[in-house]
Amino acid sequence: MIAPENKMNSIQPTTNAINSIQPTTNAMNIETKPQREGGHISSSSRSRRLATTILALTILGPIFAFAQIPPRFYWKSLAGANAVPIIYQSFSGNANPLDPADLVSAGADIDANVAMVGYAKMLPLFDRTLTLAFLEPMGRLSSETTITGRTPVHEDTTGFGDPMIEMGINLIGPKAIKSIPDLLRYEPKFSLDLIVDVYFPIGEYDNDQALNLGQNRWYGRVGAPIVWQLGPWVPGRRTTFEVFPSVWLYSDNDDFVGQTLSTDPKFQLEAHLTRDFTEHFWGSLDTTWMTGGKSSVNGVAGDSLNNLGVGITLGYQINDNLSRTAGYMATVNDSDPTDLRMDGFRLSLTYGWHKIVQGMNRLKSE
Repeated sequence: MIAPENKMNSIQPTTNAINSIQPTTNAMNIETKPQREGGHISSSSRSRRLATTILALTILGPIFAFAQIPPRFYWKSLAGANAVPIIYQSFSGNANPLDPADLVSAGADIDANVAMVGYAKMLPLFDRTLTLAFLEPMGRLSSETTITGRTPVHEDTTGFGDPMIEMGINLIGPKAIKSIPDLLRYEPKFSLDLIVDVYFPIGEYDNDQALNLGQNRWYGRVGAPIVWQLGPWVPGRRTTFEVFPSVWLYSDNDDFVGQTLSTDPKFQLEAHLTRDFTEHFWGSLDTTWMTGGKSSVNGVAGDSLNNLGVGITLGYQINDNLSRTAGYMATVNDSDPTDLRMDGFRLSLTYGWHKIVQGMNRLKSE
């Protein structure tokens, strides 16, 4: 939180506002490894799996709370797979869930109702899997800031936020999945990726208030997500432990309510323990820890972050092309007024497709 120094009194009602919890981008997920009969893949199992499990996709794009990437996001799919998600998120707390700098506004109650749409595609690159993704947030933010001895300050904004692009490349793990036999043999085992997210500062921005959908500065992160397979890779029994360390970087906002907002790099560590309940239904225990990211306004520094959030995610494949997820996350070390406090729900619906699978379905129907 920015310290309430005298030089900031003139903007205190508005600079209390905001900061984020973000994150982040999502990819294309698969359910592979069909049941084997006598050491061979049965024809009935193969036809069923190719139609219904290649396109079991997770959502694309970051979860705003703590910029968390959804569980199973970095599982790999058949090269050429596509995904289009629609995501709804509702948050409340003392920081702007669209600003990943997480600038705490003591005394503020901020509510956010945000939707995201995006697109993701997987491609082969030198026998490794390349993931490209785009995400555009939109929605409504409102806040009520109460400071002792002052009139409460209300701010709200609607419109579009800063769009994001992500590029990720697999460094360690299975080679790019280029064919159906490759897909049937896929197991993540130990997989390591390198990702880069970049946000473009073109979202809605009002320099007369601190609460905005756009952040009026460049920002992004570099990360190294890890997927570690635990046990057999059989649909209905798959278990993974997933870890995602990353560093957020920010340029300055030179018009933050008429002042300059600077933020130090922030380190973030996300972890998920995921497990299949059935072939099409899975769950995950989620946690995120953040440290660093000290912000300053006109050189007046606030406190560094040291925050922990926990949550849960459930996912279900509806049919060949549609999947949905639901999740909840909340901060736990937030008893002090200057601590980051945030909680929220997320619902998503993702449509995924691949021309090979669509062609097989057409042939089957004929």
